[in-house]
Order: sequence, then structure tokens, then C-alpha cells
Amino acid sequence: MNKIVYVEDDPDVGALIAAYLGKHDMDVVVEPRGDRAEEIIAREKPDLVLLDIMLPGKDGMTLCRDLRNQWQGPIVLLTSLDSDMNHILSLEMGASDYILKTTPPAVLLARLRLHLRQRVAPATVTTASSLTPHKALRFGSLSIDPVNRQVILSGENIALSTADFDLLWELATHAGQIMDRDALLKNLRGVTYDGLDRSVDVAISRLRKKLLDSATEPYRIKTVRNKGYLFAPHAWDN
Repeated sequence: MNKIVYVEDDPDVGALIAAYLGKHDMDVVVEPRGDRAEEIIAREKPDLVLLDIMLPGKDGMTLCRDLRNQWQGPIVLLTSLDSDMNHILSLEMGASDYILKTTPPAVLLARLRLHLRQRVAPATVTTASSLTPHKALRFGSLSIDPVNRQVILSGENIALSTADFDLLWELATHAGQIMDRDALLKNLRGVTYDGLDRSVDVAISRLRKKLLDSATEPYRIKTVRNKGYLFAPHAWDN
């Protein structure tokens, strides 16, 4: 049974969603205050954290940012705020997903299960290279270990969220190949690119920042205009 901490100040909404997820083999702990959530999460050690945005004590965006600095599990924003800006901001804060409360319960369940599967599924290499499953990838000063989900750059440990690590692994196992948004979304989230979803772009920007790539002229994770993104295998030598 998966455990979820759900931070939601509306008792009716919290009870309703907890009851629904509970029927599908999920143990949900509801916490109504944002300023108490980190203590609850540290105590409960959940598999996934579900956050409302409008919370007393500490809002969900700030809580997401603060959690991401210390906890690498999936963080999902569940909110009634249908705003592209909030969606983008949440991803920049380290959220794994942004879901509206108007989403049908079955779809919510499916998306949470997807994040939970990504958290526990062992990583494998699916390219035609000589790499074997679970073998760490090394590109100059960059090392990516899928077993321990650890990234080392120039001797320094780089903390990545589950979603960001999965994106980096997908790019690195296709080093030298252009990966378009549709392929990345299908492989990572099982959804088709609708022409509007900017989550991949935001995650790429976040990866570049953490991996010391240039924001204005990226050379490690390159943008190929109108085609997608390319992980440059020889750009990590210094």
C-alpha cells in the first residue's frame, strides 16, 4: 500500500479525496496546515506528497520549494487555480505535476499511480548502445547512477527531483540524438504532447541550471530549433 500525505485545508475535499484513494490501496494522511506539513512528511515518510496551493501558515508553492530541497519523492499540486503561470511556477519550484481539482477522480488516480511507478521502477537502458541495464553513465565530469539515482558533476552531488532525474536519464541514454517533446512526454509520463504543455521546457531549464549549463547559450543540453533537445555527450569534459 502506498502512503500519501495530502496537505489540504478544506476538510470536505480532504476527506473526499482520501476516501476515494483509500479505496484504491492508498493510505492518505491529511494535514490542513502548510506550516506543519514538513514535520508530518518527515514523520510519515510518504511515497508521494499531494499539495493544495492556498494553505494556512505556508502556501503550497513555498512548501513545494522548501520540500524539494530535502525530499526527492514526487510532489503533486492539486488545486482549483487554473492558471498557466501557476502551472509553470509550480514546475519551477520542483513539482512533479500540476492537477486541477476538477479532474475526474479516475484520471487523478491514474496520474498519481504513474508518479508512484516512476518512483519505484528500476531504471533500464533501452538504447542500442553497449550499455547494460543499471550501469552508470559517465560523460567526462558527469556521472549518472540509475541504481542509487545519484548525479555527480565535477565531484559534487547534484540533487534532482524524481521527475528531473528521469528526464536527465532519458536524455543521457539517447546522447547525441534529438529528442522531441512528444517523445519525452510519452516516455516519461505516458501522454502525448498537445502543443501547449510547457512542462518539458521548464524541466529542461531547471536541469541546465543545476548542471551548470548556460541559460542563454546552452551547450550541454542543446535546443534544436523546431525539433527538440539534444544531450551533448562531449560537453562535460571541463
